[in-house]
Amino acid sequence: MSAISSHPNLTALLTITRREMTRILRIWAQTLVPPAITMTLYFLIFGSLIGRRIGDMGGYDYMDFIVPGLVMMAIIQNSYGNISSSFFGAKFGRHIEEMLVSPMPNWVILGGYVAGAVLRGLLVGVIVLCIAMLFTHVRIPHPLITITTVLLGATIFSLAGFINAVYAKKFDDVAIVPTFILTPLTYLGGVFYSVKLLPDWAQVMTHANPIFYMVNAFRYGLLDSSDVPIGVAYALMIGFVLVLGALGLWLLKRGIGLRS
Repeated sequence: MSAISSHPNLTALLTITRREMTRILRIWAQTLVPPAITMTLYFLIFGSLIGRRIGDMGGYDYMDFIVPGLVMMAIIQNSYGNISSSFFGAKFGRHIEEMLVSPMPNWVILGGYVAGAVLRGLLVGVIVLCIAMLFTHVRIPHPLITITTVLLGATIFSLAGFINAVYAKKFDDVAIVPTFILTPLTYLGGVFYSVKLLPDWAQVMTHANPIFYMVNAFRYGLLDSSDVPIGVAYALMIGFVLVLGALGLWLLKRGIGLRS
């Protein structure tokens, strides 16, 4: 305890993260149960009912094929939604200004909110993976790739959610990006199909979708199969983390959308 208290930045980082986790667990019926119900319906409808008619996909049973995509989809949506709503709520309640004028460096503020969002994404991911085990046998041949892909994907969309919350002026603005950008990119990111089934022009468009690389990297971790080189997927994900992280810090430094 004394070691932590001797590092004020670490104490602040852990405090913000703990507050975010407390909020997530306090309203678990809103943060953890809905994605579990939604993904169960996906497994029942797409995996069990429709999957029987589809047969194999990419050399795997259709249920096995969609598991990585559905898990990653849940992680992405919940990481994004957590920080966008939480940070905008802090901005709307005007207590974010207290953090900005405190001695805390900007990376602590950003890191605390991102950590909370990533932890929610991990919790939801574990829940969805456990649900998947009720429908099929889940194996993890590449655990390191699986874990790092989840962490990178959750971090990317946590940072994206933070940027959305910074620019949002009302609660409706928080929902615009998930509805019109995030959801279409997710559904067109190879969650339910292999890109090899698409015509050439559609394959080119799919390769411009960053979620496609995250889904395939995670699919490689679970199924040892991917439509893209793993090195390319990792390079893209790390690049997004660096760019979005730098943008988030710059927005905090300039106080854009935060100071009135």
